[in-house]
Amino acid sequence: MNRKKGARAYRCVCEVCRQHPHSATVKEHRAINHLMSTLDEKHRRHFVELLSVQWGRGSIQLLSTITGLDRMTIRRGRSEIQCVDHQTKGRVRRVGGWRQAF
Repeated sequence: MNRKKGARAYRCVCEVCRQHPHSATVKEHRAINHLMSTLDEKHRRHFVELLSVQWGRGSIQLLSTITGLDRMTIRRGRSEIQCVDHQTKGRVRRVGGWRQAF
């Protein structure tokens, strides 16, 4: 998923969105994905985890379908929210998490 500035929001592929493209549920899914397209990766995890707690049982799988995030990524958001020591200040990725130094 490309989340650069001006990037398009992820399009939900759930059954409701495919069968009823003008329903209120589709509008909710589009709003979630539009908001997600403006967040960085850490805040996306935390936002989706907050939704999964509110929606209850089975919500991680549903939110994975709606947002395109992996289920383990959503679960990582839960552990980050619960563990204060794990939160990093000022950084989104770990140091050296992108390319190897030569």
